[in-house]
Formats: sequence, structure tokens, C-alpha cells
Amino acid sequence: MTVLILTCEEDVTADMVVVHLNATGVPVVRLDPADLTGGVALSGEFVHGRFRGHLSSGGRLVSLEGLRSVWVRRPGAPAARAAAPSAWLTEEASQALYGMLRGCGARWMNHPDAARRARHKPWQLRLAQLCGLPVPATLITTFPQAAREFSERYPDLVVKPVSGAHPQDPPRAVPTSRVAPDTDFSAVAFGPTLLQRRVAKRADIRLTVVGEGLLAARKAVADDAEPDEVDVRFASNTEPWRPVEVPPRVAAAVRAYVRDAELAYGAFDFAEDADGTWWFLECNQSGQFGFVEVETGQPIAHSVAEWLARPGPRPRAHVNGADSAVR
Repeated sequence: MTVLILTCEEDVTADMVVVHLNATGVPVVRLDPADLTGGVALSGEFVHGRFRGHLSSGGRLVSLEGLRSVWVRRPGAPAARAAAPSAWLTEEASQALYGMLRGCGARWMNHPDAARRARHKPWQLRLAQLCGLPVPATLITTFPQAAREFSERYPDLVVKPVSGAHPQDPPRAVPTSRVAPDTDFSAVAFGPTLLQRRVAKRADIRLTVVGEGLLAARKAVADDAEPDEVDVRFASNTEPWRPVEVPPRVAAAVRAYVRDAELAYGAFDFAEDADGTWWFLECNQSGQFGFVEVETGQPIAHSVAEWLARPGPRPRAHVNGADSAVR
């Protein structure tokens, strides 16, 4: 049985997992859907009451019935690098590829429907609240007056993108930034703006969930840190990431979150305040973990490889079903 990894060509995070899968002798096929219809090909046949499907990449052929798991890591848009790319071809290729994979019976990390839903920041914040995680006061608005009134109630704010990275090529990360006290917020009318009460943090927390396993790391804020450096990704902080225990209440709430979100993997970001409270910021369903593993030695890649290689029945497929916690 084969593990299928859908990701771009240059993905160090995926490389780390492939090393562990190769070491245990688990067959792996790695491909980028963007390479349909060039280096990647597919075929599915429905005859005599049976389905037979195959994928080909780099000269390797794999049966869809022979897949044990699919890791949707960081794939490109299907057929984006075709000889004559188009929105229509991307939609056709997407429906063909993911439509066939949905019926193959493999385990998902993460299911495309769950992953798509889990990307929405407002949905994340609501689910986090329902699961018992502290969430900073947040406003998402296109009303300048609403932003002004929110800033009066919470004078110390940060602004961040609702959707994440800017979709240029290559994608550009947009940092979380502090809002100046004299901001007039008129520009809010031109696009949805996410404002959030700034947590006066003493540390950043990255909690990586793999199945039922929780691996948390803590990066203390330096005593001489610049007050405007609120985004750990862009801060000059040289403090190392260190392993940390997950408080029982946080562990229970995070497990409820991934269960209700139907995720097998999630990278949670928290801000730890002076009282030790972990404030939920976001959950990236395909977040990086290599930088944490390198500094802490936590076996995240091994845990992912172990989950992908594990045999077992397909989980209940009820994404967007009646028992979903948040709609």
C-alpha cells in the first residue's frame, strides 16, 4: 500500500517525512497536481460495477485502490503548468483528480473539504471559542465607523489578513502589524479588514497536532524586544524554540477543535500572556513544522510519517455533515 503526497517540488517539510517513510520501506509517490497534464497523468475507468483508477508521475504508476493515505501538503492548482493553462482546464483537472481520490478509500491528511473549510479565519475563531480556547477580541469589517468604535474600546490593536498569504507568485506572507493610535480607518471600506486586540505576550506557542498527538514548542519574547514586532515570523527575536508541556485544558480544547474540524493535522499558534494563558490566534491545517523540529528535536516528521503509514479503516466521511460542530 502506497502513501501519496500532493505538494510542490520544493517542500522541505515533505522531504523530512519522505525520509522516514523510505526508512521504514513504505512506498511513496509524490506529485504536484500543477504538473497535470505534463509530468503527471491520470486515468479512471467505471465498468461492470467496478472502478479502477491510476496515477502516473515521473514514470511511476500507482493504483488508486492501492493507496493507504493521501497527504494534501502544499499542492499547486491542478494543471497550472500545463502547456496551455486556463481556469477551465484547472477546474476540469481538479474535479478529475480530487473526484477520483475521494472515492479511493484512503485516509486523508487532511480531507480537501475539511481543509478548505478550515482555512477560513472567522470560522476558526468561532470554533476555537466553542471548544473553550481563549480568543482575543476580534473585528472583521468593511465599515470604517465600526473599526473606529472597536479601536476606542480596544486601543491596542493589531491588523492581519483575513485569508493569509498574498496570492502573488511566489506567495508573499503578510505580517501581523500594530495599528497606530491615530489611524482613521477610512481604507477599511475598500476590503475586509481583521482587527484584533493585541495580546501582551511573554511567549509564542506553536502546537502541532498529528492525529491524537500534541507537540508544543515555546519561544520566549526577549526582554529587549521591539514592541512593534508582534509577528514571530518577522521578529528579530533570537530566543530558541523549546519543547513545552500542553496545559490539560488546552489539550482537551485542541483535541475537540481538530475532531470537530475533521483534521488529522493542524499547526496551532497561540500567544502566551503574563498570566500564562494561551490565547488562540489561528490553526493552519497545512502549516510548516520543520523549523520547530530542527530547534527542539521534537519528532514531528516521524509522527506524520507514522500516521500516513498506519493501516486502518477509513475515518467517517461526514465533512459538512449533520454532526459538524460549526457551519
